[in-house]
Amino acid sequence: MEVAVKRVSHESRQGMKEFVAEVASIGRLRHRNLVPLLGYCRRKGELLLVYDYMPNGSLDKYLYDASSAGTLDWPQRFHIIRGVASGLLYLHDEDWEQVVIHRDVKASNILLDSEMNGRLGDFGLARLYDHGTDAHTTHVVGTMGYLAPELGHTGKATPSTDVFAFDAFLLEITCGRRPIEQNEHDNRIVLVDWVIEQWRKGLIIGAVDTRIPSGFSPDMVSLVLKLALLCSHPLPNGRPTMRQVMQYLDGDMVLPDLSSAYLSFTMLERMYDGDFNQKMLPYESSTSMGAVSDISGGR
Repeated sequence: MEVAVKRVSHESRQGMKEFVAEVASIGRLRHRNLVPLLGYCRRKGELLLVYDYMPNGSLDKYLYDASSAGTLDWPQRFHIIRGVASGLLYLHDEDWEQVVIHRDVKASNILLDSEMNGRLGDFGLARLYDHGTDAHTTHVVGTMGYLAPELGHTGKATPSTDVFAFDAFLLEITCGRRPIEQNEHDNRIVLVDWVIEQWRKGLIIGAVDTRIPSGFSPDMVSLVLKLALLCSHPLPNGRPTMRQVMQYLDGDMVLPDLSSAYLSFTMLERMYDGDFNQKMLPYESSTSMGAVSDISGGR
């Protein structure tokens, strides 16, 4: 069978933590929208994780690589969105004794199988904890643009911090833009702020990726973008749960009016920005992923 092998640095302390985190968190998880872990071993000084091979690679290739960008139509994008939401709901499932917090939800960690189903992968930062307990960390890890503002103050990863990262992913796949970009004047453009501005002007549909082939459903695009803004609420209790996200996506619940559900971002920006940006630590992965042809003995 064709597999993918993730090689983890054996010498780095962070690499060992990632290896243990992936085995502990995903080793016994089975869901159609998660990349399944098939096995793991230590070989010649390397820690190896073996996964199902995802032939269509990572989602970010289809959003940002010039040769592939714009090839995903809207039905494919919505199918991926719903799949990732379903996978996160499974991880956060309130009926389980323990919950898994992914902590690094983003387009580059979403892999596409042969049928273009979105599968959440890379559990190197994940945390497994019992319901009702605090998943406290001593420093903030993750990727700029996906980190919930409360992480800089509390250091606690929760299902709600995954929901915040899911908002950035929703904007990525719908707008075809990264969460944080530099413009031609070298100014930082925060995607969620730009989409909020379009929403306030009544022009939220204008935020959609213009490269989407065969058009799109304005109602569905509007739903996804407004849901993203709801998930990006600066206060954790202002965000929906992943169960509610699925209900919104499936049309089983009506999305609340953002104008009444939202607090002023200008006020909250003053609350969070300075202190949060000082405390936030960038994360650099110590792992690499490759097809089985890169490593011998991959069967």
